[in-house]
Amino acid sequence: MKEKKQSALSRLMGIAGGHKYFTYASCVLAILSAWIALIPFYDIWRIMKEILEVRPDFADATHIKTYGWQAVGFALFAMIVYIAALMCSHIAAFRVQANMRTAMMEHIMKLPLGYVEKEGTGKLRKVVNDSSAATETFLAHNLPDKVVSVATPVGLLVVMFVFDWRLGIASLIPAVLAFIMMGTLMMGPKMAEDMKQYQNALETMSSEAVEYVRGIPVVKTFGQTVFSFKKFKAAIDDYEKWTLDYTKGMMKPMVLFTMSANGIFAALIIVAYILGGNHVSNTFVLNLIFYILITSVLTTTLMKIAYAGESKMLVEDALQRMDDILNAKPLVNTGKQETPKDASITMEHVTFAYDEAKKNAIDDISMKIPAGAHIAFVGPSGGGKTTLASLVARFWDVKDGSIKIGGVDVKNIDTKKLMEEVSYVFQDSKLLKISILENIRMGRPDATDKEVMQALSAAQCMDIIEKFPEGVHTMIGSKGIYVSGGEAQRLSIARAFLKNAPILILDEATAFADPDNERLVQKAFENLAKDKTVIMIAHRLSTVTDADCIYVLKDGKIAENGTHEELAAKNGIYTHMWKEYNKSVNWQVGRKGETA
Repeated sequence: MKEKKQSALSRLMGIAGGHKYFTYASCVLAILSAWIALIPFYDIWRIMKEILEVRPDFADATHIKTYGWQAVGFALFAMIVYIAALMCSHIAAFRVQANMRTAMMEHIMKLPLGYVEKEGTGKLRKVVNDSSAATETFLAHNLPDKVVSVATPVGLLVVMFVFDWRLGIASLIPAVLAFIMMGTLMMGPKMAEDMKQYQNALETMSSEAVEYVRGIPVVKTFGQTVFSFKKFKAAIDDYEKWTLDYTKGMMKPMVLFTMSANGIFAALIIVAYILGGNHVSNTFVLNLIFYILITSVLTTTLMKIAYAGESKMLVEDALQRMDDILNAKPLVNTGKQETPKDASITMEHVTFAYDEAKKNAIDDISMKIPAGAHIAFVGPSGGGKTTLASLVARFWDVKDGSIKIGGVDVKNIDTKKLMEEVSYVFQDSKLLKISILENIRMGRPDATDKEVMQALSAAQCMDIIEKFPEGVHTMIGSKGIYVSGGEAQRLSIARAFLKNAPILILDEATAFADPDNERLVQKAFENLAKDKTVIMIAHRLSTVTDADCIYVLKDGKIAENGTHEELAAKNGIYTHMWKEYNKSVNWQVGRKGETA
């Protein structure tokens, strides 16, 4: 038997925990406020009735002040009750938002780092922030409005049929037509799919925007234009096309809905003309005026229901996106806590494929890296270099085969212990908006200030520290204080120095370094790599010529391996890469000479 899908509101109440009772209280108070808000209309009807009964002796209308103040009192009371409903709804909404963000962030912290890199920090940030914000808006504002929108017509039905059922029916006909148009043309599965596509477009654009901003230094360095980031440009174009198509598609339904919702007044006039004829009684005029006044509430209610329906679909989409994150599987915890005997690395028939990929990114690779050895992964883009290195750090789990550190499968090493065994220096170093001191101390939180300074000195970072008045206490990102790509890389190396893990993985670590910084980065690497097992991923082949062994990866397989001299003499892939690399270096030198 197919399990019944839980409603969005039920899901949110589950997330709210004990605070769900504030939501229930909010709904009850919202209903009361809706019905109390109708009482002033009855007082207005009594004022008009008394005026018509005593005319032209208006001095005999002695109850007008009483009815008037009574209407004001009930209007204020309805407002106070509704404010109380909003206070309750906000308390529950803020708790749900906090619980959602906490749950997502706790789960993301358990997910493999590879998942975060694949999804993109911009996309994950948007889901965590915007999805929880959508639920907060729904619970805090839209839900009370929706309850009022349902309670108000119920009260209006009673009021309308008490005074003149014929005018009541005339008022309801346009409202029913508006409901039908809303349900058939503006809501339903198509609208839900449209909302999903809208959020997808926003999510993609947000993610690509983050990557674009991060890549601005490269754009400026090489004089590129925005079109260098085709993904970002394509995301903007797709979003523009979607919004224009959607707006045009909703134009006619929205016009028809608005006409029907606001056509109640016209329907009343037509019916009044037909029913009244040439003989119009005071009672009929009184009821007609009353209906014209009170049906304005029905028009407003219809518009609220339309927006409430849209917000419900946004919440359902937000919950689905949250589930996509929560359903992502964290790394398997075997429960074993074995300790590696040394810093050797053994790969046995390692195979790995990304989710939904048509072919393996790593295909049956085996190798043994002795403790203290320095090896390099090189090869064409997409060959699997970064993927293979990330499997050693367990950013992903292998699909087949095994990776062992010091004779122990990485799956049997406690996550914290594994992080102590491996330092990973990315090509795009990330510094947080905290002091330089605290950025480096992230490598080992219990390190003293003296140990941090020693790490900075070993990583060739003292020139960076000395150029800032506040030195190591300088806040990155505050008051326009930033560092270059090469400087950020050296600070990242200082972090690795402080961590002092026995295995070091360098992923294109000189990619964003200028010549001066590259020299300092290389010197920092020499200091850092002493007595460590090193895996270096590089496109600049000059940085790997001294490696104990170079592995050439192509299409997820080891195409060649050996020392630089051995590979250069083979006349294979590496030989071709070495020749092309030297041509590019000579071309750059030549160009500089020409423009000098």
